[in-house]
Amino acid sequence: MIAGGGTAGWMTAAALSKLIGKTLDITLVESEEIGTVGVGEATIPTLITFHQLLKVKEQDFLKAVQATFKLGISFEGWRDVGADYIHSFGWAGKDSWAAGFQHFWLKGKRLGISREYGAYCNEWLAAKRGRFAVLPNNRLNYAYHIDASLYAKFLRGIAEEHGVKRQEGMIETVLQDPADGFITGIRLRSGQLVEGDLFIDCTGFRALLIGQQLDIGYEDWGHWLPCDRAVAVQTKAVAPPIPYTRAMARAAGWQWRIPLQRRVGNGVVFSSRHWSDDEAVGQLMGNVEGDALTEPRVIRFGAGQRRRHWEKNCVAVGLASGFIEPLESTSIHLIQRSLIRLMQMFPYDGIRAPDIDEFNSQMNFEIDNVRDFIILHYHVTRRADSDFWLQCRAMDVPDSLTHRIELFKQAGRVFKVPTELFGETSWIQVMMGQGLEPEQYHPIVNMMTEEELTQFLAGIHGSVDRLVQQLPEHQRFIDYYCKAAAS
Repeated sequence: MIAGGGTAGWMTAAALSKLIGKTLDITLVESEEIGTVGVGEATIPTLITFHQLLKVKEQDFLKAVQATFKLGISFEGWRDVGADYIHSFGWAGKDSWAAGFQHFWLKGKRLGISREYGAYCNEWLAAKRGRFAVLPNNRLNYAYHIDASLYAKFLRGIAEEHGVKRQEGMIETVLQDPADGFITGIRLRSGQLVEGDLFIDCTGFRALLIGQQLDIGYEDWGHWLPCDRAVAVQTKAVAPPIPYTRAMARAAGWQWRIPLQRRVGNGVVFSSRHWSDDEAVGQLMGNVEGDALTEPRVIRFGAGQRRRHWEKNCVAVGLASGFIEPLESTSIHLIQRSLIRLMQMFPYDGIRAPDIDEFNSQMNFEIDNVRDFIILHYHVTRRADSDFWLQCRAMDVPDSLTHRIELFKQAGRVFKVPTELFGETSWIQVMMGQGLEPEQYHPIVNMMTEEELTQFLAGIHGSVDRLVQQLPEHQRFIDYYCKAAAS
């Protein structure tokens, strides 16, 4: 039984029913009286893999959710006021067996022959030039900007086609077996009882099953991620959509701008200790383009995660399991990872403690790495123009992140461990974008003469430039490939 709808609930329903559901009886309970957060409009490339598993035709999906394409995120004012950089998808340059491309780039910079680091990355240059196309062999890594409410509707269609039953109703009571504490069913306000063997908690921040009923505590990361509120509003589009998300640093947080085919998603994530709700609304509405289509909506949250994502016969998915702010668009990815793990460990013949422990261990490890990556953006900065940024610069950070920072700062090294989301190029782009540059490069680079290094760098950039020159403008490709029908 799936408790709750929205993106988490219907992703769960679609995945379970289509991929392993022939022997399962799946019911999803949701109430039209309860709204969803519904502002997670930016995604990362892993969603493409999820859709391939579901055998979703990309163009059908894109038209249904009025999507545009995303090649990365433009971080504006994060390193310092007026200093911008792009964290793009894909890979930059070419590595050697002993050292990553950043070492070659760093020596080239000291010699005055390197371009911007991103100029050696297809996705970065395409984003800068506003160009895009779907290319074979993953020559251009991309994700989407989507309408989250339309995405839930799209997934619902897949789920119901594969036998999922939707039950309308407000959850009134969660029932447990007095002997072992397992959940046995939920009673709706109407009095109807919905029973089950496995319960998926997709009830959002309320966490009705995992948090309120099973009393699984919450690990609070507010000391590392100080933003605890957001304001969201939709506006009319006033220009063709750009193929990247904008994340604009503000005095007490940051503002997002996400272009869809027919409108723009806007919001500001902020610290309530530094701005009031009214101040945040004023900051947002003073920095949007186009007429507002909705009223500004304040969303309260706490960064962190459940101490256990799977407890007894209840698995928390989505916001019920935890929340990391949308800075790097990881929310839908973490839903996806929960579902893949659940299907890999699905308790067909009974729930076992080793499966639960392994699930929780893997989820904690992966989320901790995402958490560290987000903290990096706040902590490694030169901004000193507000109390908020001074606090972020001075705060203690997890030892795991300190190690990564020092490893890169002292020796230019990065590493990616299995199951970790963000790869070497992502860490490099953000660390250097935030103002952290290695003190030295690997000596293997000196095996190249200056002339050879010049040719090496020029050859990579030339290849990137030639590819991007062949791409159409972003809007032109959307019109050809996936233009949504007029409503």
